[in-house]
Amino acid sequence: MTIDAAVGTEATAGIAPTPATDPARERLRRWRLVLGGDQADGTGCALSGRDAAMDATLAALYGKGGDRSQPGRDRSAGLGASAPSVARWLGDIRTYFPSSVVQVMQRDAIERLGLASLLLEPEMLEAVEADVHLVGTLLSLNKAMPETTKETARAVVRKVVEDLEKRLATRTRATLSGALDRSARVSRPRHHDIDWNRTIAANLKHYLPEYRTIVPERLIGYGRAAQSVKKEVVLCIDQSGSMAASVVYASVFGAVLASMRSIDTRLIVFDTAVVDLTDQLDDPVDVLFGTQLGGGTDINRALAYCQAHISRPAETVVVLISDLYEGGIRDEMLKRVAAMKASGVQFVALLALSDEGAPAYDREHAAALAALGAPAFACTPDLFPEVMAAAIEKRPLPIPDPA
Repeated sequence: MTIDAAVGTEATAGIAPTPATDPARERLRRWRLVLGGDQADGTGCALSGRDAAMDATLAALYGKGGDRSQPGRDRSAGLGASAPSVARWLGDIRTYFPSSVVQVMQRDAIERLGLASLLLEPEMLEAVEADVHLVGTLLSLNKAMPETTKETARAVVRKVVEDLEKRLATRTRATLSGALDRSARVSRPRHHDIDWNRTIAANLKHYLPEYRTIVPERLIGYGRAAQSVKKEVVLCIDQSGSMAASVVYASVFGAVLASMRSIDTRLIVFDTAVVDLTDQLDDPVDVLFGTQLGGGTDINRALAYCQAHISRPAETVVVLISDLYEGGIRDEMLKRVAAMKASGVQFVALLALSDEGAPAYDREHAAALAALGAPAFACTPDLFPEVMAAAIEKRPLPIPDPA
Protein backbone atom coordinates (compact mmCIF):
# COMPACT_ATOMS: atom_id res chain seq x y z
CA MET A 1 0.00 0.00 0.00
CA THR A 2 1.31 3.45 -0.86
CA ILE A 3 1.94 6.13 1.75
CA ASP A 4 -1.02 8.20 0.64
CA ALA A 5 -3.29 5.15 0.84
CA ALA A 6 -2.05 4.44 4.36
CA VAL A 7 -2.81 7.99 5.41
CA GLY A 8 -6.19 7.69 3.78
CA THR A 9 -6.83 4.58 5.88
CA GLU A 10 -5.87 6.49 9.03
CA ALA A 11 -8.16 9.32 8.08
CA THR A 12 -11.19 7.19 7.34
CA ALA A 13 -10.63 5.26 10.56
CA GLY A 14 -11.50 8.46 12.42
CA ILE A 15 -14.95 8.71 10.85
CA ALA A 16 -18.02 6.94 12.17
CA PRO A 17 -19.64 4.45 9.79
CA THR A 18 -22.68 5.51 7.88
CA PRO A 19 -25.90 4.64 9.71
CA ALA A 20 -27.85 1.46 8.94
CA THR A 21 -24.91 -0.05 7.07
CA ASP A 22 -23.98 -3.72 7.24
CA PRO A 23 -20.30 -4.56 8.02
CA ALA A 24 -19.50 -5.81 4.52
CA ARG A 25 -20.77 -2.63 2.87
CA GLU A 26 -18.93 -0.52 5.43
CA ARG A 27 -15.67 -2.27 4.56
CA LEU A 28 -16.26 -1.55 0.87
CA ARG A 29 -16.97 2.09 1.68
CA ARG A 30 -13.70 2.47 3.54
CA TRP A 31 -11.71 0.71 0.82
CA ARG A 32 -13.34 2.96 -1.76
CA LEU A 33 -12.21 6.04 0.19
CA VAL A 34 -8.69 4.65 0.48
CA LEU A 35 -8.29 3.52 -3.14
CA GLY A 36 -9.66 6.68 -4.68
CA GLY A 37 -12.29 5.26 -6.98
CA ASP A 38 -10.39 4.63 -10.18
CA GLN A 39 -11.67 1.95 -12.54
CA ALA A 40 -9.41 -0.71 -11.05
CA ASP A 41 -10.31 -0.21 -7.40
CA GLY A 42 -12.59 -3.25 -7.56
CA THR A 43 -15.01 -2.11 -4.88
CA GLY A 44 -17.97 -1.24 -7.08
CA CYS A 45 -18.97 1.20 -4.36
CA ALA A 46 -20.35 4.60 -5.32
CA LEU A 47 -20.12 7.55 -2.93
CA SER A 48 -22.58 10.34 -2.38
CA GLY A 49 -23.25 13.20 0.00
CA ARG A 50 -20.79 13.48 2.90
CA ASP A 51 -18.73 10.53 1.69
CA ALA A 52 -18.25 12.13 -1.73
CA ALA A 53 -17.18 15.40 -0.11
CA MET A 54 -14.75 13.54 2.15
CA ASP A 55 -13.32 11.73 -0.86
CA ALA A 56 -12.77 15.07 -2.61
CA THR A 57 -10.72 16.39 0.32
CA LEU A 58 -8.56 13.25 0.25
CA ALA A 59 -8.17 13.44 -3.52
CA ALA A 60 -7.06 17.07 -3.33
CA LEU A 61 -4.08 16.05 -1.21
CA TYR A 62 -3.34 12.42 -2.09
CA GLY A 63 -4.55 12.23 -5.68
CA LYS A 64 -2.71 12.85 -8.92
CA GLY A 65 -3.00 16.61 -8.71
CA GLY A 66 -2.06 16.63 -5.06
CA ASP A 67 1.09 14.53 -5.23
CA ARG A 68 3.74 15.95 -7.51
CA SER A 69 6.05 13.04 -6.77
CA GLN A 70 3.65 10.43 -8.23
CA PRO A 71 2.38 11.70 -11.57
CA GLY A 72 0.96 8.30 -12.45
CA ARG A 73 -1.73 8.33 -9.78
CA ASP A 74 -5.28 8.34 -11.13
CA ARG A 75 -7.04 10.66 -8.73
CA SER A 76 -7.22 14.05 -10.36
CA ALA A 77 -7.67 17.00 -8.06
CA GLY A 78 -5.21 19.18 -6.18
CA LEU A 79 -5.33 22.31 -4.08
CA GLY A 80 -3.78 24.62 -6.59
CA ALA A 81 -1.66 27.48 -5.29
CA SER A 82 -4.34 29.95 -4.25
CA ALA A 83 -4.86 30.82 -0.61
CA PRO A 84 -8.69 30.79 -0.86
CA SER A 85 -8.80 27.22 -2.20
CA VAL A 86 -6.38 26.04 0.46
CA ALA A 87 -8.34 27.83 3.18
CA ARG A 88 -11.53 26.10 2.03
CA TRP A 89 -9.75 22.74 2.02
CA LEU A 90 -8.47 23.36 5.57
CA GLY A 91 -12.01 24.05 6.66
CA ASP A 92 -13.25 20.89 4.96
CA ILE A 93 -10.76 18.55 6.61
CA ARG A 94 -11.61 20.01 10.01
CA THR A 95 -15.26 19.23 9.25
CA TYR A 96 -14.73 15.63 8.20
CA PHE A 97 -11.79 14.40 10.27
CA PRO A 98 -10.71 14.43 13.94
CA SER A 99 -8.01 16.81 15.12
CA SER A 100 -5.20 14.22 15.15
CA VAL A 101 -5.87 13.34 11.50
CA VAL A 102 -6.20 17.00 10.53
CA GLN A 103 -2.69 17.60 11.85
CA VAL A 104 -1.32 14.69 9.78
CA MET A 105 -3.04 15.95 6.62
CA GLN A 106 -1.83 19.53 7.18
CA ARG A 107 1.73 18.29 7.58
CA ASP A 108 1.42 16.22 4.40
CA ALA A 109 0.01 19.21 2.51
CA ILE A 110 2.95 21.38 3.54
CA GLU A 111 5.51 18.72 2.60
CA ARG A 112 3.88 17.35 -0.57
CA LEU A 113 2.38 20.47 -2.11
CA GLY A 114 4.92 23.10 -1.12
CA LEU A 115 2.36 25.20 0.75
CA ALA A 116 4.77 26.56 3.35
CA SER A 117 4.83 29.97 1.66
CA LEU A 118 1.07 30.31 2.16
CA LEU A 119 1.64 30.18 5.92
CA LEU A 120 3.16 33.63 5.60
CA GLU A 121 -0.38 34.96 5.20
CA PRO A 122 -2.23 35.71 8.48
CA GLU A 123 -5.54 34.41 7.11
CA MET A 124 -3.98 31.02 6.44
CA LEU A 125 -2.46 30.78 9.92
CA GLU A 126 -5.83 31.44 11.48
CA ALA A 127 -7.32 28.52 9.52
CA VAL A 128 -4.82 25.79 10.44
CA GLU A 129 -4.87 23.35 13.35
CA ALA A 130 -1.88 24.30 15.49
CA ASP A 131 0.55 21.58 16.61
CA VAL A 132 4.26 21.05 17.26
CA HIS A 133 5.02 20.33 13.59
CA LEU A 134 3.31 23.52 12.45
CA VAL A 135 5.37 25.48 14.99
CA GLY A 136 8.52 23.94 13.53
CA THR A 137 7.47 25.02 10.03
CA LEU A 138 6.73 28.56 11.21
CA LEU A 139 10.11 28.81 12.92
CA SER A 140 11.85 27.72 9.72
CA LEU A 141 10.00 30.56 7.91
CA ASN A 142 10.72 33.12 10.63
CA LYS A 143 13.26 35.17 8.69
CA ALA A 144 11.02 35.34 5.60
CA MET A 145 7.91 36.21 7.56
CA PRO A 146 6.48 39.70 6.93
CA GLU A 147 5.68 41.91 9.91
CA THR A 148 1.95 41.61 9.20
CA THR A 149 2.17 37.86 9.83
CA LYS A 150 4.52 37.73 12.81
CA GLU A 151 1.93 38.59 15.46
CA THR A 152 -0.44 35.92 14.15
CA ALA A 153 2.44 33.44 14.05
CA ARG A 154 3.39 34.27 17.64
CA ALA A 155 -0.22 33.72 18.72
CA VAL A 156 -0.26 30.29 17.03
CA VAL A 157 3.07 29.34 18.62
CA ARG A 158 1.97 30.61 22.05
CA LYS A 159 -1.17 28.47 21.93
CA VAL A 160 0.87 25.32 21.25
CA VAL A 161 3.45 26.23 23.92
CA GLU A 162 0.79 26.90 26.56
CA ASP A 163 -0.90 23.58 25.79
CA LEU A 164 2.43 21.78 26.16
CA GLU A 165 3.21 23.54 29.42
CA LYS A 166 -0.16 22.54 30.87
CA ARG A 167 0.53 18.92 29.92
CA LEU A 168 4.15 18.72 31.03
CA ALA A 169 4.92 21.28 33.73
CA THR A 170 3.24 19.83 36.84
CA ARG A 171 4.65 16.34 36.43
CA THR A 172 8.12 17.67 35.56
CA ARG A 173 8.28 19.87 38.66
CA ALA A 174 7.01 17.09 40.93
CA THR A 175 9.43 14.50 39.52
CA LEU A 176 12.47 16.75 39.69
CA SER A 177 11.63 18.12 43.14
CA GLY A 178 11.62 14.55 44.44
CA ALA A 179 14.92 13.84 42.69
CA LEU A 180 16.50 16.96 44.17
CA ASP A 181 15.39 15.94 47.67
CA ARG A 182 16.80 12.45 47.22
CA SER A 183 20.08 13.78 45.84
CA ALA A 184 20.70 15.84 48.99
CA ARG A 185 22.11 13.16 51.30
CA VAL A 186 22.69 13.97 54.98
CA SER A 187 24.40 11.81 57.64
CA ARG A 188 22.20 12.74 60.61
CA PRO A 189 18.69 12.74 59.17
CA ARG A 190 15.47 13.06 61.08
CA HIS A 191 13.47 9.85 61.22
CA HIS A 192 11.07 10.74 58.40
CA ASP A 193 14.01 11.84 56.20
CA ILE A 194 15.88 8.50 56.38
CA ASP A 195 16.54 6.84 53.02
CA TRP A 196 16.03 3.26 54.21
CA ASN A 197 17.18 1.56 51.00
CA ARG A 198 20.56 3.28 51.05
CA THR A 199 20.88 3.01 54.81
CA ILE A 200 20.34 -0.78 54.72
CA ALA A 201 22.77 -1.18 51.81
CA ALA A 202 25.43 0.82 53.67
CA ASN A 203 25.06 -1.26 56.86
CA LEU A 204 24.81 -4.83 55.55
CA LYS A 205 28.13 -5.68 57.22
CA HIS A 206 26.47 -5.00 60.58
CA TYR A 207 23.89 -7.75 60.16
CA LEU A 208 23.31 -9.78 63.36
CA PRO A 209 22.19 -13.32 62.41
CA GLU A 210 21.04 -14.23 65.90
CA TYR A 211 18.64 -11.28 65.91
CA ARG A 212 17.97 -11.37 62.15
CA THR A 213 18.44 -7.64 61.98
CA ILE A 214 20.86 -4.93 60.86
CA VAL A 215 22.38 -2.41 63.24
CA PRO A 216 22.39 0.87 61.31
CA GLU A 217 25.63 2.48 62.50
CA ARG A 218 25.44 5.04 59.68
CA LEU A 219 22.17 6.66 58.64
CA ILE A 220 21.69 8.11 55.16
CA GLY A 221 18.88 10.56 54.67
CA TYR A 222 17.32 12.99 52.26
CA GLY A 223 18.12 16.66 52.50
CA ARG A 224 15.84 19.48 51.52
CA ALA A 225 16.58 20.58 47.98
CA ALA A 226 15.19 24.08 48.26
CA GLN A 227 17.48 24.84 51.22
CA SER A 228 20.64 22.81 50.71
CA VAL A 229 20.96 21.75 47.06
CA LYS A 230 21.17 23.68 43.87
CA LYS A 231 21.73 21.86 40.58
CA GLU A 232 22.82 23.35 37.27
CA VAL A 233 21.22 22.12 34.05
CA VAL A 234 22.54 23.03 30.60
CA LEU A 235 20.28 22.27 27.63
CA CYS A 236 22.38 22.29 24.45
CA ILE A 237 20.06 22.07 21.44
CA ASP A 238 20.93 21.35 17.82
CA GLN A 239 18.76 23.66 15.70
CA SER A 240 19.33 21.95 12.36
CA GLY A 241 16.15 21.52 10.33
CA SER A 242 15.57 17.87 11.29
CA MET A 243 15.40 18.80 14.99
CA ALA A 244 12.39 21.15 14.79
CA ALA A 245 10.07 19.23 17.15
CA SER A 246 12.93 18.71 19.61
CA VAL A 247 13.62 22.44 19.67
CA VAL A 248 9.99 23.13 20.54
CA TYR A 249 9.82 20.61 23.38
CA ALA A 250 13.26 21.54 24.74
CA SER A 251 12.29 25.21 24.90
CA VAL A 252 9.17 24.37 26.89
CA PHE A 253 11.10 22.14 29.29
CA GLY A 254 13.78 24.81 29.60
CA ALA A 255 11.16 27.32 30.76
CA VAL A 256 9.75 24.79 33.26
CA LEU A 257 13.20 24.03 34.71
CA ALA A 258 14.03 27.73 34.91
CA SER A 259 10.91 28.26 37.02
CA MET A 260 12.33 25.95 39.74
CA ARG A 261 14.39 27.88 42.30
CA SER A 262 16.62 24.92 43.10
CA ILE A 263 17.83 24.57 39.49
CA ASP A 264 20.01 26.98 37.54
CA THR A 265 19.06 26.45 33.90
CA ARG A 266 21.00 27.52 30.84
CA LEU A 267 19.67 27.05 27.30
CA ILE A 268 22.04 27.01 24.34
CA VAL A 269 21.08 26.56 20.67
CA PHE A 270 23.58 25.98 17.93
CA ASP A 271 24.21 25.28 14.28
CA THR A 272 27.65 26.42 13.12
CA ALA A 273 27.30 29.29 15.60
CA VAL A 274 26.29 29.22 19.26
CA VAL A 275 23.50 31.35 20.76
CA ASP A 276 22.81 31.59 24.49
CA LEU A 277 19.07 32.12 25.05
CA THR A 278 19.15 31.77 28.83
CA ASP A 279 17.95 35.32 29.44
CA GLN A 280 14.75 34.57 27.49
CA LEU A 281 13.76 31.44 29.41
CA ASP A 282 10.90 33.16 31.18
CA ASP A 283 9.03 33.06 27.85
CA PRO A 284 9.54 29.95 25.67
CA VAL A 285 7.90 31.74 22.73
CA ASP A 286 10.75 34.26 22.77
CA VAL A 287 13.18 31.36 22.94
CA LEU A 288 11.62 29.70 19.91
CA PHE A 289 11.67 32.86 17.83
CA GLY A 290 15.30 33.29 18.86
CA THR A 291 16.20 30.05 17.09
CA GLN A 292 17.02 29.68 13.43
CA LEU A 293 16.18 26.21 12.12
CA GLY A 294 18.42 24.89 9.38
CA GLY A 295 22.09 25.36 8.59
CA GLY A 296 25.12 23.30 9.52
CA THR A 297 26.18 21.76 12.83
CA ASP A 298 29.20 22.31 15.08
CA ILE A 299 28.63 20.26 18.21
CA ASN A 300 32.22 20.72 19.37
CA ARG A 301 31.89 24.49 19.43
CA ALA A 302 28.59 24.28 21.31
CA LEU A 303 30.04 21.92 23.93
CA ALA A 304 33.07 24.18 24.32
CA TYR A 305 30.74 27.05 25.18
CA CYS A 306 28.84 24.88 27.66
CA GLN A 307 32.03 23.62 29.24
CA ALA A 308 33.30 27.15 29.76
CA HIS A 309 30.16 28.07 31.73
CA ILE A 310 30.18 25.12 34.14
CA SER A 311 31.18 26.28 37.62
CA ARG A 312 30.23 23.23 39.71
CA PRO A 313 30.78 20.09 37.62
CA ALA A 314 29.65 17.62 40.28
CA GLU A 315 26.29 19.39 40.51
CA THR A 316 25.77 19.90 36.77
CA VAL A 317 23.72 18.00 34.17
CA VAL A 318 24.47 18.71 30.50
CA VAL A 319 21.79 17.58 28.04
CA LEU A 320 22.89 17.49 24.39
CA ILE A 321 19.93 17.17 22.02
CA SER A 322 21.27 16.40 18.55
CA ASP A 323 21.25 13.85 15.74
CA LEU A 324 25.07 13.90 16.18
CA TYR A 325 25.93 14.75 12.57
CA GLU A 326 29.04 16.74 13.42
CA GLY A 327 30.38 19.37 11.07
CA GLY A 328 33.08 20.45 13.53
CA ILE A 329 36.04 18.56 14.93
CA ARG A 330 34.88 15.07 15.88
CA ASP A 331 37.80 14.08 18.10
CA GLU A 332 37.63 17.35 20.01
CA MET A 333 33.91 16.86 20.58
CA LEU A 334 34.49 13.44 22.12
CA LYS A 335 37.38 14.75 24.23
CA ARG A 336 35.12 17.45 25.65
CA VAL A 337 32.46 14.92 26.59
CA ALA A 338 35.10 12.73 28.25
CA ALA A 339 36.55 15.73 30.13
CA MET A 340 33.14 16.83 31.38
CA LYS A 341 32.30 13.35 32.61
CA ALA A 342 35.71 13.01 34.31
CA SER A 343 35.08 16.27 36.17
CA GLY A 344 31.79 14.92 37.55
CA VAL A 345 29.29 16.31 35.03
CA GLN A 346 26.27 14.11 34.31
CA PHE A 347 26.12 14.03 30.49
CA VAL A 348 22.90 13.08 28.70
CA ALA A 349 22.78 12.66 24.90
CA LEU A 350 19.33 12.68 23.29
CA LEU A 351 18.95 11.96 19.58
CA ALA A 352 15.51 13.56 19.73
CA LEU A 353 13.10 14.99 22.28
CA SER A 354 9.79 14.32 20.57
CA ASP A 355 7.07 11.72 20.02
CA GLU A 356 8.48 10.73 16.64
CA GLY A 357 11.17 8.27 17.74
CA ALA A 358 14.82 8.39 16.76
CA PRO A 359 15.56 10.35 13.57
CA ALA A 360 18.37 9.54 11.19
CA TYR A 361 21.52 10.01 13.24
CA ASP A 362 25.27 9.44 13.13
CA ARG A 363 25.64 5.91 14.48
CA GLU A 364 29.43 6.11 14.70
CA HIS A 365 29.25 9.14 16.98
CA ALA A 366 26.47 7.54 19.02
CA ALA A 367 28.64 4.45 19.55
CA ALA A 368 31.60 6.62 20.53
CA LEU A 369 29.51 8.45 23.14
CA ALA A 370 28.22 5.14 24.49
CA ALA A 371 31.83 3.98 24.90
CA LEU A 372 32.39 7.06 27.06
CA GLY A 373 29.46 6.12 29.27
CA ALA A 374 27.01 8.52 27.62
CA PRO A 375 24.58 6.40 25.56
CA ALA A 376 22.59 8.36 22.98
CA PHE A 377 18.89 7.60 22.65
CA ALA A 378 15.61 9.17 21.57
CA CYS A 379 13.40 10.44 24.38
CA THR A 380 9.69 11.24 24.42
CA PRO A 381 8.45 14.33 26.29
CA ASP A 382 6.68 12.06 28.79
CA LEU A 383 9.93 10.25 29.61
CA PHE A 384 12.10 13.37 29.85
CA PRO A 385 11.30 14.16 33.54
CA GLU A 386 12.37 10.62 34.52
CA VAL A 387 15.59 10.97 32.51
CA MET A 388 16.39 14.27 34.24
CA ALA A 389 15.53 12.85 37.67
CA ALA A 390 17.93 9.93 37.10
CA ALA A 391 20.69 12.29 35.96
CA ILE A 392 20.20 14.53 39.01
CA GLU A 393 20.36 11.53 41.34
CA LYS A 394 23.35 10.11 39.43
CA ARG A 395 21.70 6.79 38.82
CA PRO A 396 21.36 4.84 35.53
CA LEU A 397 19.21 6.57 32.94
CA PRO A 398 15.87 4.97 31.98
CA ILE A 399 16.86 4.27 28.39
CA PRO A 400 13.84 3.04 26.39
CA ASP A 401 13.99 -0.26 24.55
CA PRO A 402 14.75 0.56 20.89
CA ALA A 403 12.42 -2.26 19.83
